[in-house]
Amino acid sequence: MLSQQTIDIIKSTVPVLEKHGEQITSRFYQLMFTNHPELKNIFNQTHQKMKDQPRALANAVYAAAKYIDRLETILPAVERIFHKHRSVGVTREQYPIVGQHLLLAIKDVLGDAATDEIINAWAEAYGVIADIFIQAEEALYQKAAQQPGGWEGFRPFTVVQKVKESNVITSFYLKPTDGKGVASYQPGQYVSVKMEIPGQEYTLIRQYSLSDAPGQDYYRISVKREDGNDQQVAGIVSTYLHQNIQEGDTLLLSAPAGDFYLEQSKETPVVFISGGVGLTPLISMVNTIAAKQPHRQVTYIHAALHGDVHAMDNHLQQLTEKLPDMKYYVVYEQPTEKDRQHPHFAKEGFIDSDWLKTVIPTTEADFYFCGPVPFMSTIKNALEAMGIPNERIHFEFFNVAGQLNQ
Repeated sequence: MLSQQTIDIIKSTVPVLEKHGEQITSRFYQLMFTNHPELKNIFNQTHQKMKDQPRALANAVYAAAKYIDRLETILPAVERIFHKHRSVGVTREQYPIVGQHLLLAIKDVLGDAATDEIINAWAEAYGVIADIFIQAEEALYQKAAQQPGGWEGFRPFTVVQKVKESNVITSFYLKPTDGKGVASYQPGQYVSVKMEIPGQEYTLIRQYSLSDAPGQDYYRISVKREDGNDQQVAGIVSTYLHQNIQEGDTLLLSAPAGDFYLEQSKETPVVFISGGVGLTPLISMVNTIAAKQPHRQVTYIHAALHGDVHAMDNHLQQLTEKLPDMKYYVVYEQPTEKDRQHPHFAKEGFIDSDWLKTVIPTTEADFYFCGPVPFMSTIKNALEAMGIPNERIHFEFFNVAGQLNQ
């Protein structure tokens, strides 16, 4: 337990972290990677270049300081980090390295303002927080390894089928190379894919949602090829998967992880809202409902640029015909004339709160959504405006976890 004096000192640094947090975390990564370049094999370097990772860490450090006397307040967000760390292979031995360089960065950025009293308080607080992380993640490691079909670290899987789902999304069906069984998972969870790509100095690890219902003898991931533009760096791994990985090739996978999944114990109506490739975890959920709860009321809303980039549309149409209580709506930002003939085409442009109110049959439902961050901010704000309580609003970040704009 932290002393009240330490708590007071940590809380006194909240305004400083609000102002200088991202500068501190950027310096932290710079120092740590200089002294321990091997850690670049774990951390996503694209997120480093885009400043997403320093920004996310700055938010986490700020929240830890603000709620240092009530850490349970931030546990829902931290739970997501536990799963991510387990999926990429973060170890107990790496935590002291992180702590050392975080303190160095605080001192380096704040200079004389980072007194010995402040540094000592943060060292003590980091030790407590690190211990929470280590214990929680070791429990997840044990669970992943000891479950039926489970394993430690990364396991070879063979690509048994490669299916083009749209102009930008391709599915990879994966079976264990050793021929043994696979661990089950919660619909909505993901696996980490670990790759050595020619020309890349470090190992690359990326997370991809499992896009089919659990209970199969394979895993399926559905990957969007990120070509890049003025705002976004091209996806090294997604491009390599699309262009170079073929049927018969091998991929290294972690055991499934993630805290975003369908609550199967409920019978309440459910509304799925996806944007672009954000449909992948939701497809796993709706497939699970089709298999286990076929009479559960389902509303599925998907937004895409146009039909050519709309993946798994035929599958959703077939489910709508099969399930007696499923409604399916399609929203295209730039529909073609052909798109307008889609049997479930409902709106041109973007999803907004006024339109949502016309298609959602009841607010007494659970809402799951995933897609680009601006899309999710819009959906979350719309649901909150409709009076949906937070405990029935569920969403997943594909990039570094951050915050949705209010």
